[in-house]
Amino acid sequence: MSGFVSFVSAGPGDPELLTLKAASRLRAADVVLYDDLASGAILDHASERANLVAVGKRAGCQSTRQQHVNRLLVDYAATGARVVRLKSGDAGIFGRLEEEVEMLRAAGIGYEIVPGVTSACVAAAQAGIPLSRRHTSRRVQFVTGADTSGQLPANLNWGALADPESTTVVYMGKRTFPLLAAKLIEYGMSPDTPALFAESLGHAEERLVRSTVAGLAEQLSQDTAVTMAAVILFGALAPLGLGHSFEPQAGKAGLQLVTPAPSDVTAGGNGSCISNRESLQAPRSF
Repeated sequence: MSGFVSFVSAGPGDPELLTLKAASRLRAADVVLYDDLASGAILDHASERANLVAVGKRAGCQSTRQQHVNRLLVDYAATGARVVRLKSGDAGIFGRLEEEVEMLRAAGIGYEIVPGVTSACVAAAQAGIPLSRRHTSRRVQFVTGADTSGQLPANLNWGALADPESTTVVYMGKRTFPLLAAKLIEYGMSPDTPALFAESLGHAEERLVRSTVAGLAEQLSQDTAVTMAAVILFGALAPLGLGHSFEPQAGKAGLQLVTPAPSDVTAGGNGSCISNRESLQAPRSF
């Protein structure tokens, strides 16, 4: 008997941004294999009978090997379970989705992909700006700021990234952005190009900082800790949106965009790399 796997996109962490389909799959799941960034209040949608297994990866923390995650998906589904693989943001954007799908295909196990809200869209929305602009930013491009070793990828298209008439979103680039910014400036981008740093989106610790490419690079070069998930937007960004308050950051470049966090969003910040009801364990039959 073979089960079924639903790759469910959890969004950035705010449970109100979870899609109806995603919530439905969580309620019906026998097993939920979840990323660290897709935990907290999102897991409240899972059934009390569901087996919750943490398989998260976080920079600077002990992480589950990808091969082990792949094996768990196959092993749980082989018991006949309805499995949800819960991924943060949108599962198809820098979420190692392809490796897990290939394992299921090889094992003859059915699956579906439930799309979700990616952090790029949430960052722009929280800042009150669009991602694209009809006259000045007709291209939006997503890029990873870290390769498999955690370093800045060497084969990025620098000409495209330095294009002043595009909006670029960097995922997993907090640590490598100073190097990326230097390369962009080398390829002709103005150091004063607008930039937006968005950290802990959808959580109580949410922080948005509006700066410039050079200013943000300087700020992040002094902040080597990578404890919270962040995305960086730069390029032909629209002026700051209305309805937000801005305060200078003491001793730092740029302005901090202060946005109230939803009262029902749990912080989940106990200092551990994995916040869960259950840790890794062997599959049981369903």
